[in-house]
Order: sequence, then C-alpha cells, then structure tokens
Amino acid sequence: MTRPRCRITGRGRRLDSVHKSPTPALSTLRELRESGHRHRTVKAEIRENLLARLRSGESRFPGIVGFDETVLPHLERALIAGHDLVLLGERGQGKTRLIRTITGLLDEWSPVVEGCEINDHPYAPACVRCRRLAAEHGDDLPVAWKHRGDRYGEKLATPDTSVGDLIGDVDPIKIAEGRTLGDPETVHYGLVPRTNRGVFSVNELPDLAERIQVALLNVLEERDIQVRGYNLRLPLDVLLVASANPEDYTNRGRIITPLKDRFGAEIRTHYPQTIEDELVLIRQEAELDALGADLPDHLVEVIARFTRLVRESTAVDSRSGVSARFSIAAAETAAASAVRRAALTGEERPVTRVCDLPGVVHTLRGKVEFEVSEEGREVDVLSHLLRRATAETFRGTLGGADLTPLLDRFGEGAQVESGDLVPATELLRRIGRVEGLSKMMARLGMGEGDESPGHAAAALEFALEGLYLMRRLSKDETDGGMVYRT
Repeated sequence: MTRPRCRITGRGRRLDSVHKSPTPALSTLRELRESGHRHRTVKAEIRENLLARLRSGESRFPGIVGFDETVLPHLERALIAGHDLVLLGERGQGKTRLIRTITGLLDEWSPVVEGCEINDHPYAPACVRCRRLAAEHGDDLPVAWKHRGDRYGEKLATPDTSVGDLIGDVDPIKIAEGRTLGDPETVHYGLVPRTNRGVFSVNELPDLAERIQVALLNVLEERDIQVRGYNLRLPLDVLLVASANPEDYTNRGRIITPLKDRFGAEIRTHYPQTIEDELVLIRQEAELDALGADLPDHLVEVIARFTRLVRESTAVDSRSGVSARFSIAAAETAAASAVRRAALTGEERPVTRVCDLPGVVHTLRGKVEFEVSEEGREVDVLSHLLRRATAETFRGTLGGADLTPLLDRFGEGAQVESGDLVPATELLRRIGRVEGLSKMMARLGMGEGDESPGHAAAALEFALEGLYLMRRLSKDETDGGMVYRT
C-alpha cells in the first residue's frame, strides 16, 4: 500500500486568503468601462470559471479528499446549473470545508462601489445610497476592489439567530437622527445582504427557528429582502449554500417544506471510503509540524483503521457519525505524547510510538456517541477497537516479515519493558541488537532520513506489539507502561 506523505497546511482556511495578486489600479467607473470589464452575476462567474478549470484540468476544489468520484460531480453540475444547494451529511464529513472552497471559483478581484455595505457593482448600483452617488458622480463614481476571500459569508445556525442577524433590521440611531421609519437608509443590513455578490453559507440549516427559515424564502425565490413590514427591492446576487444533517433535513425533521423546495440541488456527502483517503486526510489536516514530532506512516495507518472501526462499530450511534476530526485529533494527541516524553526525558527528536496510542482513547472518547446499552464501557470498546486496528496494520506491514531475530531476544525469563516515558535510546538498549532491523523499518515506510534512534525504537515497539497481538509474545500492563515477555 502506498502511504502518501503529502501535507497542506491551514485547516479550513479560505482559499486565497493569504496570497493575493495586487489590487487592480482602476478607481473610477470611467476607467472600469474603458478597461472592457464585463459585469456577471455570481452564479455566471462561478459557472464560467468552473468550466475553464474543467477544460484545463486544473484543480477545482483544492484540499478536498475522497469526493472526486462521488460528491464533486454532483456539486459541479449544481454550480453549472446555477442552483442554490444544500450539502447533507453527518458531522465531520467536510461540508463546511467544501463550501469554503467554492469561493475559489470566483474572480480573484471584483469591483464594488466604494463604501457600499452590500457590495453593489458600479454598473448596476442597487441600494439607495449607491444610486444617489451614481447620479451625482456619473463616470467619476469611485470604485473599490474586493478580493474573493472577502466575498464569503457564513453563519452557524443556532436557535437564537434572529431575522436581524441574517436579513437586517431598522437602525434606531438613524431613526433618532430624524429619518423616517420607511427610509431604506435606516436599515442596518444583516449577513446575507452584506454578502451580496458573493457566496453565503448557512451551516446546520434545520437548527434555525421556523420564522427565520421563512425569512430566507424571499432571498431564495424573489431575491429581495423584507425588513419590519416593508419591502426593500434589493436584487440580491448571492449563491446560497447550506449544510444539514440528513436526519433533520426531512419533512418530519426541523426544516420547513417551502424552504426545502427552494434549493435546486441536494448533495450527499460521506466519510472517506478508502483507507488511502483516510491516510491522506490525516496527513493533510493534522497540525503535526507545529508540534515538532514525527508520526510514522504505520501509526497514521493504525489511527485511520481505528477511526473506520469506530464508525462501523455496533456499539456506536451510527446516526451521530464519527467526525473526521476524531482521526485528526487522535494523530495530534499521539504526536503530543511523543513531544511530552521528549521534554521529560531529554530526547532530541520526538518520534511517536505504539506506547503513545492508548492515551488517545481516554482523550477522545467524548467525541463518540455510544449506544445506551454501552454506557460505562466506552473505554473498553475503544481500547478493543484500537487493538484490532493495530493488529490489522501489523498484518498488512510486518505480517510476512521474518521477525525471528527479534523473538530470539526473548530467551528464558527475558523481558522488555516499555512505556510512554521510556526514551528511544533506553528502549533500544533493553532490546539489544536485532538482525534485519533496516528491512523492518523499510517495510514500515521509513526511508532515507528515518534512521534516528526514535524511528528504530518506533519500528521495534510496533513489532513487539504486533507479536503480542498475534499471540507470539505475552504482555503485562503496568502503571508505567507495558512489559513484553515470552
């Protein structure tokens, strides 16, 4: 099995939020017209840029793992069709991450009327303020530029979300200044209008109160907004994308049928379907560089298999799912254990070992929802699944290797004690010299640059654990770690 070691930093970071090309120099409506700039709707902009990437073979949704043949084709069809859409999936399936990558299909820079709260295009100002400025300045109307990373709005739906949060409300300060209640300029715009000419995401849509869901109907159908009983004819140009749990997104759940009908596409997401995708996801998302510890490939595979076994376990509530954050946090916790050992024992280069995995069980059991019948057995269930994952990985990596030289180290009464506070050099001293160690390390994916004592200790300890799980060695658990013996 190929074990990818790729890494993309910046978990959940918006596309192009850091690296930007220079802002265009055009600063007035006249200069914009003379440049030949063409005004397009958000959906047309996304459609044309997506089709261009499809033709060129360029990546459309960077950082998205395991959706190439399942989710992305449906998403691409919906975007080409110009549909508002909803992503349905259990927690931790990458719905929000996928939504945020859609902004990468927008033009890098887009012109707006300078100072406009709702990002009006200079060719077609919509709000009262911008129409007044356009009449006053004509071709000298000031133009500013907005980066695509700033054309994204997001709201996590909660029961206390108000219409004012999403749509807008009357600003009492402007009323106190003498303006009439019906004056459109008295409105303080909510998140949706402020994301005009961009992508707006509502996460966990069914968690919105029904009256708030009703407020979104006009945005989706009529593309205008209503505030305090009067209409503001603002032709909003927004791609609305929502996420929801499938169990809630039904007529029997917490979603109102008219709103459900307004979305043009419903797209199901899923957890990684292959072990290879799970491995790539962990390597991509886990913040291991910041910890300064190496997590060998065979332990990444153990964590990936462990996560999949937890998802498949009958002891776990399948309706809640097991988030991808479970495996990511597991990798970071195991690496943190190695860093802690290095700090306490003086190791120069922390390398994660099998002894660092049990701590994951106690740290992450709160991320899993168990069936009621398993109450009180959570640690036992997860520990059993972790042993199964370790055994499966051992069979796939060292199962066919000749480990006789290692077994020969266990003569009559011989034993090797290890633990999360035993430094690598001490563990190697206790085991002694083992013939074929380099071949063992190569089978575990440890190549050039992985010849440190930490890597050697990680390979040998994994072999010892595998031999124990294959019942060729015995193991005693102690307060300080474990003791392997014949």
